[in-house]
Amino acid sequence: MSGTLYIVATPIGNLEDITLRALRILKEVDLIAAEDTRHTRKLLTHFGISRPLTSYFDHNKEVKGNFILDQLEKGTNVALVTDAGTPCVSDPGYQIVRDARAAGLSVIPIPGACAAIAALSASGLPSDLFTFAGFLSNRQGRRKEKLQQLSAETGLLIFYEAPKRLLTTLRDMLEVLGDREVVIARELTKIYEEFLRGRLSALIAQAEENKIRGEVAILVAPADEPELPDTPQMEELLSRYLQSGEFSLKDAVKKVTQETGMPKSVVYAEALRQKG
Repeated sequence: MSGTLYIVATPIGNLEDITLRALRILKEVDLIAAEDTRHTRKLLTHFGISRPLTSYFDHNKEVKGNFILDQLEKGTNVALVTDAGTPCVSDPGYQIVRDARAAGLSVIPIPGACAAIAALSASGLPSDLFTFAGFLSNRQGRRKEKLQQLSAETGLLIFYEAPKRLLTTLRDMLEVLGDREVVIARELTKIYEEFLRGRLSALIAQAEENKIRGEVAILVAPADEPELPDTPQMEELLSRYLQSGEFSLKDAVKKVTQETGMPKSVVYAEALRQKG
């Protein structure tokens, strides 16, 4: 009988954020595959857990992936963990999950901490629609290209960034996305947890004056919607000109478009509606 691959979320800072289910699974599995075995061993020691460890990270994922699949097929239960948060979310892991499912093996998520969702929940920004973009490229050209692709998104944008690249990334965001409202969440669940809010320009000035330290999540609000002229005013003006008999439909549309600044297509559609 084959084993089960458990995708186990671990704390992003405060160790109390681990779930009871996660602790039980880590105690029961035969093997734990960790991004950094030294980091995970500290977590296990804190909770009095002693299980065999093996490494699984970007540079050995092919070799170790095959090893883990072989263990699963032999009946070994394996827990996959990352250094902090949920595996496969801007962290290694999706390849082993993909291959395990392709092999017909059981994969079970053990949900828990996730920096993106934690930051979103306390940001005070609209959360009904968002795009998680993870880490941007450390190459400026590719970074700007990705930001340009995301600029048309209508919802919130969520990024992760390392402190050493934060300022350059914020500057690129200002250049490509415009001076949007932003929340920077740093050191989530840790002693120095902090949420910085403001326009990109203001946060850049703040970061230039006082270096922002620690791992961060950057939440970028959608672009400000342009203020449109009052629609009822457009409708009333159009009705008045059409009913006066002094203007053709075409002339009335032209005059109202000039006076209100509304798009000609919108005014024309309203004129047709009023004319029946």
